[in-house]
Formats: sequence, C-alpha cells, structure tokens
Amino acid sequence: MNSESIRIADQLRRAFNGEAWHGPSVREVLEGVTAAGASARPLAGAHSIWELAVHIEAWVRAPLEATDGVAMPWPIPVEMDWPPVGEGSSAWTEAKGRLFAAAEQFAKTIETFSAARLRETVPGRDFDFYFLFHGVVQHSLYHAGQIAMLKKALP
Repeated sequence: MNSESIRIADQLRRAFNGEAWHGPSVREVLEGVTAAGASARPLAGAHSIWELAVHIEAWVRAPLEATDGVAMPWPIPVEMDWPPVGEGSSAWTEAKGRLFAAAEQFAKTIETFSAARLRETVPGRDFDFYFLFHGVVQHSLYHAGQIAMLKKALP
C-alpha cells in the first residue's frame, strides 16, 4: 500500500464521516435532515439538500468508475451531474445510504493505488488521479458547506 493513497483515502473518509479539521462532514450536516427538509428550497434559486446529496454521489461514482478505465465525459451530462431525486422518507434514506456506501467504496479503491498509478492520467481527462482524488474531497466539502447553510435556512 502507498502511504499517500492511504492519506487521501483518510481525507475522503473524514470529509464524509467526521473528525475533519475544517468542521462538519457530509454525514454530520445531513444528520437530522428529513425527506421534507431535504426536498425543501429555503433559498430561492439554490439546489435542495437532496439535489446536492445526489450530486455529491455522482462526483464520487464517476471518479470511482474512472479507476476502472471508464472515461469521465466532459462536460458531464446534466442528467449524470444532477441526477433526479426521489420522494419520501424511504427514498431519502436510500439516497443517503448510496452516497455513503459509494464514498467508502471509493476510499477503499483509493487505498489500492500505487504512487505510480496516482500519476496516471484519468481516462477522458487531462489530469492525473492524484489531482482527481483531492478534487473529490474538496468538491464534497464545498457542497457540505452549502448543505449546512440550507439546513440553517430550513423553517
């Protein structure tokens, strides 16, 4: 195992599950959000919490697929970038479950990368896996911040 890959996987896990230096993780900001709250639009023109959650998952799954050689399209089609959301409590629970399962699967995959593989070009892109993996961590935290603001704006 490559120590850098282990560190990146650790950062991804912290971004999703907690004990991150910056503040609340994705899991922590989603805690206590109901399906109704996740679907609400407390800020005009902003995405809902649910939309952000499935968008974060999309940006975990596409890089995960890229590790298996699937080209990441550019631009990413809207239906892939912002997948439709479900409706109701069970659909919300399932959406969160898929998000966290994908993040853990991705972290486990990252851990398997050698130093040389981190420097390989991502299929369909002009940057390497090292850059992509850090980008997924940053992207997830960016949207966690948006979710935190939306959560505060809920009635």
